[in-house]
Order: sequence, then C-alpha cells, then structure tokens
Amino acid sequence: MISNFAVVIFCVALILMALFFVWSARRKEEWRVIHKIYLFMAGAYSIWLLALLGMRIAGNEHTGILFCLDAVTNSVGVFLPTLSLMIAIAFVKGFEHIPRKYYALFIIPVISNLVIWTNPLHHLQYVRFSIIRSEIVFGPYMVVSGLYSMVCMVTGIILMLNFVRKNHNRLYVQQCTLFIAGNVIPLTVSAISTLTRGSDITYTPISFMASVLLAGTAIYKFHLLDLKPLAVQKIMERISDDYLVLSDKELVISYNMSFVRDFGEKYNISENKFLTDCVKEGMPYEKAMLFNLMNALDSCRESGSTITYEQADTTTGPDGKAAKKYFIVEVTPVYQEETLSGFAVLFKDVTQLKKSLQQLQDNQQRMMEQEQLAFLGQMIGGLAHNLKTPIMSISGCVSAIRSLVDEYRESLDDPQVVKEDYEEICDDIDSWLEKVIESTGYMSDIITAIKGQAAASSTREVPDQYFTIDDMIKRSWLLMRHELQKNECTLVTRGHEDREIVLRGDINNMVQVVTNLLSNAIYAQNEVGGGEIYLTVKTEEDVLKIEVADHGKGVSREIGRKLFRKMVTSKGIHGNGLGLYISYTVIRGKFGGEMWYKDNPGGGAVFGISIPMENVRVEDMPEREDAYEEE
Repeated sequence: MISNFAVVIFCVALILMALFFVWSARRKEEWRVIHKIYLFMAGAYSIWLLALLGMRIAGNEHTGILFCLDAVTNSVGVFLPTLSLMIAIAFVKGFEHIPRKYYALFIIPVISNLVIWTNPLHHLQYVRFSIIRSEIVFGPYMVVSGLYSMVCMVTGIILMLNFVRKNHNRLYVQQCTLFIAGNVIPLTVSAISTLTRGSDITYTPISFMASVLLAGTAIYKFHLLDLKPLAVQKIMERISDDYLVLSDKELVISYNMSFVRDFGEKYNISENKFLTDCVKEGMPYEKAMLFNLMNALDSCRESGSTITYEQADTTTGPDGKAAKKYFIVEVTPVYQEETLSGFAVLFKDVTQLKKSLQQLQDNQQRMMEQEQLAFLGQMIGGLAHNLKTPIMSISGCVSAIRSLVDEYRESLDDPQVVKEDYEEICDDIDSWLEKVIESTGYMSDIITAIKGQAAASSTREVPDQYFTIDDMIKRSWLLMRHELQKNECTLVTRGHEDREIVLRGDINNMVQVVTNLLSNAIYAQNEVGGGEIYLTVKTEEDVLKIEVADHGKGVSREIGRKLFRKMVTSKGIHGNGLGLYISYTVIRGKFGGEMWYKDNPGGGAVFGISIPMENVRVEDMPEREDAYEEE
C-alpha cells in the first residue's frame, strides 16, 4: 500500500497545486492555449493524488471502494501522457488555438475510461483486481493503454529534440530540456514498473510529479511570453501598433493580437514557426510583406543597426471591403553579450497620418489657389483701368492721324501747299504713331504680366528658370500700378541700380510674393493719406534681401508674433491672413529662403525676403536710377 513518506509527498504536492490554481485564477486574462493544457494536466494529476490518498484512508478491507478509487487514478492517469504530448505540440507549433484534428489524440484515453469503469463486465483492464501489486492480473487492454501512453511520451520527446535541432536559442534549449526530462522520467519508471511487477504503486504518480513540475517550470518560468515583464509588453504596444519578436534564425517567438489581425492570419505567421516556412505557403506574389521583412532582417543582421522602411498592405475591413493600410516598420537587432539573439520588429500604422498629410497638402494647395485666384481677380479688376488709359490714348492718336490724313488728301490739289507743309504733316503722323507704339508696348507688358501670374496658379512643377530683379520689379509695378494710383502712392526702388541681379526660380512666384507685400504696404500707406513706398534690394554675405517699407501705422506686437505662421491679419474685415501665410510658404518651398518683418524707424513696417546667395548671381553694370512713378 501507500507509504507514509508517499502520503507526505502527495499532501505537499496537493497544497502546492492548490496555491498554483489560486494564483492562475488571478491571471486568467493571460492564459494562452499552452497554459490551459497545463492546467488540465495539473488538475488531472491532483485528482490522481486525491484518489491515492483516499485509498490510504479506506484501508485494505474496503475492496469496492479501493476498486473505484483505483479506477479514478487510472481514468485520469491515461490522460496525463496525452496532455503532455499536447503541451509539446502547442509549444513547437506555436498554436493560439488547437486545431480540431489534434483532439483525435484523446480517443484512446476516452476508450480507456469506458473500459476501466465497465471492467467487471469484460475484465479487459483487470482479470483480477487486488490491493497487492503481485496479485494483480492485468487484462489485454492494459497493454494497449500502456503502449499508447509510451507512444505519446516518446512522440513528445522526439518533437522537442527536433525543435532544438533546428533552433539553438539558449532559452529554447532550456525549455526543451525540461520538457524532455518531464517525459523521460515517467517513461523510465513506467518501463521499470512493467518489468518489475512487485514495484510500489506510488512510483508512477511520483514520477509524473516530476513531469508536472518540470513542465510547469518550462512554461511559467522560462516560457518567453511569461519571461518578459508585462510592463515591457505594454510599452511595446504603446510605441507601436503591432510588434513581432524573432530569434536570430527568424523563428517567430512572440507577437501581440493586433499583429495577428493585421498580418498573422493572412500570412499564417504563428509562434515557433520560421518565416521561411510562411513564405513557402501560398503564391509568391501574395507574400510581398514577408519578402520585404526578410530582406530588412538580412540588412539588419549585416549592418547591426536598426532598419526602417514603409510597408503597404491590403486588409479586409469589418464591412468586408478591401482597405489599404500603411505601416512604418522598424527592425531592431537584439544583442546579448555582443551576440545577436534575435530581432524586435515594430509596426506603426501611419494610414491615418498619410491621409491627414494628404488632406493637409490638399487644403494648403486649395488655399494657395484661392489666394492666387483672389489676387488674379484683384489684378483683373485693375486691368480695365490700366488698359483704359493706353486704349484711350491709341483712340486719340488714331483720330489725330485720321484728321492728318484727311488734311493731306485735301491739300493734294492745293497749289499753295508746299513740300514743307507735307513734311510737317508726316512728322505729326510719325509723332502720333510713336505714341501708339508706346501705348501698345505698355499694354503688351501688362498682358504679359497677367499671363505670367495666371500660369503661376497652375499646380504643375516648373523647371529651373532664371530671372532678373529688374524684370520682377517691372512686372510687380505693372500689376500694382492701378492700386498705386488709386491710393495716391508712389513706388520707389533702390539698391540695384549699378548691377544686374539674377535669381534662380520662377519669376511668377516671386512676383506673387512681392505684389502681396506691395498690396499690404499700399493698404497701410492709404491709412495715412498715401505717400512713398520703398522697395529696396541689397546683398549681404550670405543672402539677398528684398525689403518693402511703408510709413503706415505699423504692426501690433500681438499680430507680429503670429505673422507667417498663422493666418492673421491687421486689416480687419478687409483681409484674411492668407497672403503672408502663402507668401511665406512660397519663399521657403520655392526659393529656400525666409520672410521676416521689423518696425520701420520712421514709422510703419518693413517686410523682407531673404534668399540664399547660392540661388543668386550678381553682375556689375553701368549705374542708373530707377523710380516707378504713376503716370
């Protein structure tokens, strides 16, 4: 029967099991499939121990009770090898859910239970039952049950050995060693017990105690999912949407449930599975994500540094429709004592960020187009006035020329008209024609400027171009001439008279910015009754500066702090703040420069543009004076 020493061991084991079950219940949210299988195994073993203690309490005289308790020990005992094999399968395959086909492993244990409890009807389990080991006569089914238990334990050992052969990670070696020892010990004891019929009945449960203890140590102490602190897991989930942990052999060690939803199920990625095996499944063109990841892992292994790249992947949304998602993938090597141990792969979902950036770009483009269209509308409004004067002048010249032509014809037969009179008429006609040419040239300049600004409103990129400061100032003056006249303002230019300054870029972009500054200066100057507005060009060591100065009321400090960065205006209902904001964007994006403002010492404000000298060419030329006065 059961010795006192065995009773003490069983009682201690049951107390430890009870504490373990209480501890596990508190961590129920962390249970994985391997934990659940182990809990079934520990529960079955606890029932086995309770039945053995019941046999000790019942005594030898209660044969019926002893038979029932022995049947209980055998009923749960036949499940232990199968559960041990299931733990090995779940570990090696990395299952999150056990496939149904593996439930077939429990067919023999279920049949064994039927045989055990109906033994008096057929005696397949026991031909003769006795509390004395040497007097027991086993039935033929005992051989089937024993062989099946040995096959399960041997299969578990083979699976673990094969897994260790493929992966030499120290952590996995430790885990597999514990699993293998947990199967070898009860397998050896069972073999000895079968060969030595007089052995104690407590040897087998004690040997399985080692199996339960070692398997629990492998799962709960050394299992990687439980080894890493929960805090680390939470941090990884916080800094990334999905994460994947791989060994140095690209064996899948760990991931979060978000990764399973985004990639795991689609590409059949699971724990304890090599990425190369995942690639072999399915068509190659469907595995672009895996190929990119494996290439990044190779680069990371060679360089020893973090590799970052963007990955696009098509997923199926809750509504069943395909949706494209974008991830920033960061592959980081993990070293232990200067030896590569694995990789941590973080996936950051940037789909919404890309959409927001695209929307921001679209909004910015729309704002620029609106500002350009508003500016064009303003110019077209003044275009009629700008063209009216030369048209009226041309009309007057044509009338004068027609009168001279009529006078010329009428005098053809007049003997008093001499040659000198005809020459005088011709000189007058030439004079009027010169005025026509001057007016048409002016109209042509205005139309050219308008066309240039209209072309600038296109979103197409313009190749590298070059223009002079003179051309830019002339176009700006032509476009703002009507506003200058209307508000009794005069544009005075200075600083570029003795040299030719050439800028790289699109002249229309610069004209848009300068005319915006002039328009603001005209508005400020109009508040104090008009006057001179100065456009100054000067070069410094590193930059070319273009300044527009007025003598208006200036810019308040509150508005000044927000200029160029927010859409603010000091014009009240007469402005929307888009002009300076867009101008600032154009100067930074198109010319690599900056915009700024300062208070004008004589009152008013000075708005400036700074262009790096690398985009500027300066050539000396004869001195001249430029001042653009309204006509």
